[in-house]
Amino acid sequence: MPLLDIKLIKKLTVLCTLEESTVQTVDQYAAFAKAPADEVVNKAIEYALGRDSEFQKYRAANPKAPAALRVKTPSSGSPNKKRGPKPASLIAAD
Repeated sequence: MPLLDIKLIKKLTVLCTLEESTVQTVDQYAAFAKAPADEVVNKAIEYALGRDSEFQKYRAANPKAPAALRVKTPSSGSPNKKRGPKPASLIAAD
């Protein structure tokens, strides 16, 4: 049985980098828990930070911490427009 209880809820997209070994571990845990990898990362962070009593004291004393994560904003284009490479049939021949 997985240690993390994973439930799907609304999330923000953020940009961050992880060590290669961490990515591999997250992928393995996601397969083990039969859950999306981003949910594994979210729950692991919640679990670790929720257990840090010194951080909880800091958080209570400093409720408005400066933003450090780079939050990805939605594009201004059509919400139904798919992003990615153009199909080969739309690329002009040389």
